[in-house]
Amino acid sequence: MGRSPCCELEAHTNKGTWTKEEDELLVNYIALHGEGCWRSLPKAAGLLRCGKSCRLRWINYLRPDLKRGNFTQEEDEIIIKLHSLLGNKWSLIARRLPGRTDNEIKNYWNTHIKRKLIHRGIDPQTHLPLKNATPTPTADKNRICLGLRSPTPSSSSTIEETQPHSQLQHEQNAAVAVDLELSIGLPSYSTTVSKVSFRPVTRPPPPLRT
Repeated sequence: MGRSPCCELEAHTNKGTWTKEEDELLVNYIALHGEGCWRSLPKAAGLLRCGKSCRLRWINYLRPDLKRGNFTQEEDEIIIKLHSLLGNKWSLIARRLPGRTDNEIKNYWNTHIKRKLIHRGIDPQTHLPLKNATPTPTADKNRICLGLRSPTPSSSSTIEETQPHSQLQHEQNAAVAVDLELSIGLPSYSTTVSKVSFRPVTRPPPPLRT
């Protein structure tokens, strides 16, 4: 059992590029009656189009409040912030950006903002710092043109990485030994007794017994 058609005229609808006359019919009808029900709008407007096609044409191209041109830096930061909170819910993000469509924002995210975040060292999905920095595509392309291979970790690099650690450990041990030697070999301070002159005490002779 298949899905029911979105409108009664789907079997006899036009497909492909919209003409200027069709755009005018759609704009004039919505200006007089509003958007209403997209399922019945094509027949009421005199269009041999699917209701979904009319809705997408109006939202993405014919709305008078659509914003044309490139995205601004402020809009980029808003999209990044909302994506970190909402994920790939483009329709909700588009509500916070007047004049921008969800499809336009999604395409701009995939073509521009994702590369911008990776260049900043941020994961576009989790919005967390990238654990391992990946080489830029330009650097890889240059290495391929020069016939060079991507650098891989080797034993020599491992030895070079361990050498600073062993040297640091040796310096720490030497510092501990110096501190210990200083604590043991500290000069002892002897108290000097000043010379005191003592006068002899003369006692009277004992009395003679008679």
